[in-house]
Amino acid sequence: MKNVVKLIICIALVSGIAVLDSCKKSTIKGCKDPDSKNYNSKAEEDDGSCAYEGSMVFWYDQATSDSLVADGANALTYYVDGVVVGSSATSVYWTGAPNCGQSGSVTINKDLGSDKNRTATYSVKDETGNEYWSGTVIFTANTCTATQLTY
Repeated sequence: MKNVVKLIICIALVSGIAVLDSCKKSTIKGCKDPDSKNYNSKAEEDDGSCAYEGSMVFWYDQATSDSLVADGANALTYYVDGVVVGSSATSVYWTGAPNCGQSGSVTINKDLGSDKNRTATYSVKDETGNEYWSGTVIFTANTCTATQLTY
């Protein structure tokens, strides 16, 4: 009889623990970095899924525009990592750096994957293929970088 009572008590204890354990709140996983494009403010545990995006805008001032026009260039084509990302008339210029996405600007949004920074190559050519600028730029997560071109 004592053994039966002990067995019933053990079963009751194990059942109680199992019920209490199943009531535990599950941990919300996700990206905890507010600089990412998929930030989850409710995440309690970072799951390594953070993804980033950076932006850059090219611009030049009136003096550069005047020099390009005087050189016979009418239009520019912009390349980032060998891919055409935009074009503009050489007569279009800025008095200061435009905002990324501003009307008339050449803005590039780059998927950075899980990196917060990524280096890219750029080239700017006129309508005859004459290259005026080339180099590297760094895209930074959640940031708009203005790159001034001078001639």
